[in-house]
Amino acid sequence: MKLIQSSKKNTKIKIALQSISSGGKTYSALLLAKGLSDNNFSKVAIIDTENCSADLYAHLGGYNVLKIEPPFSPENYIEAIELCEKAGMEVIIIDSISHCWEYLLEVHKNMPGNSFTNWGKITPRHNAFVYKLLRTNAHIISTMRVKQDYVLTQKNGKFIPEKVGLRAIQRSGIDYEFTLVFDINSKHFAVASKDRTGLFLGRPEFLINTSTGKRLLDWCNSTTNAEDLKKEIDECLSIGDLMKIYKNHPNFQHSLKGSFQSKKNQLETLTKTLRHENINNTKSNHK
Repeated sequence: MKLIQSSKKNTKIKIALQSISSGGKTYSALLLAKGLSDNNFSKVAIIDTENCSADLYAHLGGYNVLKIEPPFSPENYIEAIELCEKAGMEVIIIDSISHCWEYLLEVHKNMPGNSFTNWGKITPRHNAFVYKLLRTNAHIISTMRVKQDYVLTQKNGKFIPEKVGLRAIQRSGIDYEFTLVFDINSKHFAVASKDRTGLFLGRPEFLINTSTGKRLLDWCNSTTNAEDLKKEIDECLSIGDLMKIYKNHPNFQHSLKGSFQSKKNQLETLTKTLRHENINNTKSNHK
């Protein structure tokens, strides 16, 4: 056990995409993976539980597909991830992890004995899968199905049924395990419901593309630590430059909020002083 100063090292990001049916989870995941692999689809693998849906987008490039057949047990998922690791995959898409949870629910339902006690046998199996997912030395993109319902929305004076998502089909709280969670609606637009990168926090809905993955790759590869960034802030000469530093390091915006604000105040005061001196000098020259 050792106490060390925090720093941002090369990171393997763990992303979840959750959506109703036809939301575009698989397609969006592949575009993200293309960016995360720096356009090298040969280093991308998709673990397919969705009845060969991954092959529908073969025109995007030569990514690798590993099809899982039932039963969709945690152990089969773990084996598939390990096969991708051994093959040197840099990005692994798991499409989807909802099948794993549905399998475990079915196993639990059919177990004899006390229902509450039986969870003691199910939970360790699911935990082993989640642990493998998080500790894998590759970027992970997991898709999750969402329970859906219909609501009536009024358009042009008519009520039209529209699909809406309710909750991801996975263990409650699974979103806590991911670095980034995108919610995708029926029109394929995404919004971040969880974002530890700071890149998409509070951003309006948008279409995921290859550039989205490239931004995440740049974030993963950045190695800035707090002390280096503090020095960069201290040496900043203009508010414009300070804002560039702020926007380029979203993961430090909260922890170094005081440093950013202090430097901003200092630069604003300096700007006002220089402006006042220039006005006085101008007046003196006209006398």
